[in-house]
Amino acid sequence: MAGFHIEHFGCRAARADGEAMAGNLRALSEREPMAADVVIVNTCSVTAEADRAARAFIRRAHRKNPAAKIVVTGCYAQRAPEELAAMPGVAAVVGNSHKALAPEIILGLTRGTEQPKSVPPRLVPVAQLLGASGPSAPIWADDRFAHSFIEDVHWGDAQLAPGAQTRPNLKIQEGCGNRCTFCVIPFTRGPSKSLPQAVVMRQVESFVVAGGKELVLSGINLGRWGTDFEGSSRGKLAGLVRAILERTGLPRLRLSSIEPMDWDDALIALMREFGGRRLARHAHLPLQSGSDAVLRRMHRRYRPWHYAEKVAALLGAAGLDLTLGADVMVGFPAETDAEFEETLAFIRALPFGYLHLFPFSARPGTGLHAAAKLAPAVMAERMAALRALAAEKSEAHRRRFVGRELEAITLHTPAALAERGCTTALTENFLPVELEGRFKANQLVRVRVTGFNAEGEITASASA
Repeated sequence: MAGFHIEHFGCRAARADGEAMAGNLRALSEREPMAADVVIVNTCSVTAEADRAARAFIRRAHRKNPAAKIVVTGCYAQRAPEELAAMPGVAAVVGNSHKALAPEIILGLTRGTEQPKSVPPRLVPVAQLLGASGPSAPIWADDRFAHSFIEDVHWGDAQLAPGAQTRPNLKIQEGCGNRCTFCVIPFTRGPSKSLPQAVVMRQVESFVVAGGKELVLSGINLGRWGTDFEGSSRGKLAGLVRAILERTGLPRLRLSSIEPMDWDDALIALMREFGGRRLARHAHLPLQSGSDAVLRRMHRRYRPWHYAEKVAALLGAAGLDLTLGADVMVGFPAETDAEFEETLAFIRALPFGYLHLFPFSARPGTGLHAAAKLAPAVMAERMAALRALAAEKSEAHRRRFVGRELEAITLHTPAALAERGCTTALTENFLPVELEGRFKANQLVRVRVTGFNAEGEITASASA
């Protein structure tokens, strides 16, 4: 049996794309990259570093496994397909616009063919559309996203079940129309599209039947789920979440990143009603900057005071045990010292449990150029200041739980940790813990937080 390997880059939503693709490749076996016949590179392109990481992996995979056929998909494949198609070892490039065809293309490569048996009308390799001489590998990508049907792309005949991912992502929304000035995602993912509620419910129910304990709802712009359906868009995501919690036996639902303005009253009310029981007390609200002026230049659809109001409402609904996370961009073009200090002050004032920090990276097509970046020394200084603040906020939040009991789910444990008689687990409110004792993955357990190990990670023991 031919074998494949998927290498994932990027966000939870991108990971969900890869997991769904793997589910539709049941005719192949999953292998390590150096033993695979087909290596699928599921790329990200949100930063220049993400592009470099994908290219480095492609070169390494080709060098160590030259017989493998490399298929590149994801956001980088959509943004710059010719660049990737010209790389040695690449056998096909499938942009996000044609992800639904990816399994068929991959299976065709294992049979010695490249062209899908059923090609949608008007499908033309992008190199032909541009009048190029043609790269070394065929390309399926265009900017119309006419062949990207979210139901076919993400699930097809695959069923969601706990496996390599104890807590899999159910991607229910694709694309984004926010048009932030720094972001390439609208160009690489297209407009917002939603997985129909009936399909979502069917996947949740199958996950429960398969023994799943925790499921993560994800999307490129998750809070926009349902806004492309007919009728009022108000409360669409909240209505879906309520349906899952009231009509299925799912033990725990977790929501991935949701923009601040999309935490409406109905969604916050669900956190009050179900938080800490079947809805995880965990909220990730992208921040990007704590400066009003910078947010305006970014074309973000909220101001710092809006953000603070949403955080206060969430804490009022879920309590102080809520783990709050955010993305913060460092060094947006023309960010002044005073504007950066505003961001530091804003972060100090809120009870963040963790921060994802990113240096600004100019993306082609956004109109923000690399020449506008801050001097490297200034960028490094600001990154260091935010890292120190993030570490301080994280430690303060985690120390609140020493001696406390929390609900958790066991994960797949690295061999080195298992040899020490411990298990990796994640608490309901998103705290990774090192649990004493050996437990199978996908078990709901009650744990008591005992302290921290030498690496600063939370330790816990199972409660009686």
